[in-house]
Amino acid sequence: MAGEGAESRIALPFDLDASGRHAGYLRAPLSRNTSAWGIVEIPIVVIRNGDGPTALFTGGVHGTEYEGQIAISELARTLDPAAVQGCVILMPTVNVPAVLANTRISPIDGRDLNRCFPGDPRGNFNDMLAHFIDAVILPRVDLSVDVHSCGQGGDSALSTNMHAIPDAALMARTLAAAEAFGAPYNVVFGGIDEGATLTSSVERRGIVSLGTEVGGWGRVHIEGLAVVRRGLRNILAHMGIIEGAPETDTPTRHMQVPDRSFYEFSPAVGTFEPCHLAGQDVRAGELAGRLHFVEDLDRTPHEVRYRRDGVLWMAAGPGRMDRGNRLTVVMTDYQQETGALTAPQGG
Repeated sequence: MAGEGAESRIALPFDLDASGRHAGYLRAPLSRNTSAWGIVEIPIVVIRNGDGPTALFTGGVHGTEYEGQIAISELARTLDPAAVQGCVILMPTVNVPAVLANTRISPIDGRDLNRCFPGDPRGNFNDMLAHFIDAVILPRVDLSVDVHSCGQGGDSALSTNMHAIPDAALMARTLAAAEAFGAPYNVVFGGIDEGATLTSSVERRGIVSLGTEVGGWGRVHIEGLAVVRRGLRNILAHMGIIEGAPETDTPTRHMQVPDRSFYEFSPAVGTFEPCHLAGQDVRAGELAGRLHFVEDLDRTPHEVRYRRDGVLWMAAGPGRMDRGNRLTVVMTDYQQETGALTAPQGG
């Protein structure tokens, strides 16, 4: 890979392996018009006490996804170091430039951090940041939870998610971690461009890796935030890092998105009128929505229909669509013998 074996350019504020609670800012170099030797400060809290496993919690990989930023910041402030047996690494706003700009991708280089892994220490800002997480943080980690939502690009049923993993033992541990997290759904899926994501980078190292989708439509989802707040502490209890048992209301329903026939994309530029909300049951052949061409008075709307039965995992948003935008994703009950896409797509 590019930059393999090279040292990170990002400076650490403390020893990641030291005992106790340590809070500070990673210092990522960024030369800019107003400061040739400027930096970007990225918050990090590490709580280490006694012997035990290490959990990594990340939020703000995309700046418009707020639930992880809030829940992980809160946990970083309130988690009692004396109650920890092991280590918790908390990075609530990984992509600080995008968080401050309230954008999905970085305003610095126009890149999506979650398509830059495993990164390159000699690359641009997002490559450098991805490399730091992959090469410096992940070798210390036993389990990772990367909190996402649909941001401004739609809405989602409240869920954890993971990939189908060829290693049967790792697959079983990941499914068990999802059950402990306690979201209403856990989705085993293959995406459109998964090979360069943080989740895929974690999995390549044989580490338990969960993502989440907990809302969207550009707002803080009240129920989604509650699911994340509880889920992070559930994971710590599940791993034995804190005492107690995971608290769940109902069993997590394991789902899958087996192939791309469960996705629908916009065939043209237009304004999309959806027919269902995330979490609703849908049927193959049923109307998913209409793409309206409101700037053309005589053009008939284009009907979009589902190709698969299931539950609507991701609903369309915003109303105005470019050609190729994802409109809907349907999920169906997980079948272990068939699984989902076994290899993350793209890269």
